[in-house]
Amino acid sequence: MILKTECEKIELEFDKDFYLNCEKYTKTLQEWGKIHNLSAELETEKIQKNLMDSIYPLKFLKDFTSFADIGTGAGYPGLIIALARPDVKAYLIEPRAKRVAFLNFIKNSLKLDNVEIICDRVENVKDLKVDLITSRAVTNTALLLDLTKDLAFENTSFLFYKGSMLEHELEDAKINSYKIYPRNDRNYLYIESK
Repeated sequence: MILKTECEKIELEFDKDFYLNCEKYTKTLQEWGKIHNLSAELETEKIQKNLMDSIYPLKFLKDFTSFADIGTGAGYPGLIIALARPDVKAYLIEPRAKRVAFLNFIKNSLKLDNVEIICDRVENVKDLKVDLITSRAVTNTALLLDLTKDLAFENTSFLFYKGSMLEHELEDAKINSYKIYPRNDRNYLYIESK
């Protein structure tokens, strides 16, 4: 499996269940994707790239026991991080019903006890505080920080999967302390808690 080889190259280690679950996820996404337009990228190679993109930050993230993924869509990165870290409580927040139906199907078929799926917009989610907030390709950094403020407490960190517009976004967001981890055409913006 390509994913296992790629993970080994960068010294990311997961058990065999993770790779088996990723294979099941890939097949299910391809089946559902043909009918429900869940993701534009249904070729196995592109899904593998998205899986790797989702889990790469586990190389540098400090420890966390819970996280919320904003706008999970077909599962990137939140569902994949939840597969890689079954010890961590994952809240996948996605407003679109057909994507939520897919996420629930995956959750149930893979028996993911650590995953809770919330069908709503993030600004409507109350009574939830997490160690880490993630998001990939949802909106700009300043707006993301504002939309997720109710999920954060003073020790919450943020991980945003960004592209080439990141520098402009950082000017608008006015954040002082952060790290950027570049990989291929991805910039991982990590705003670590104090």
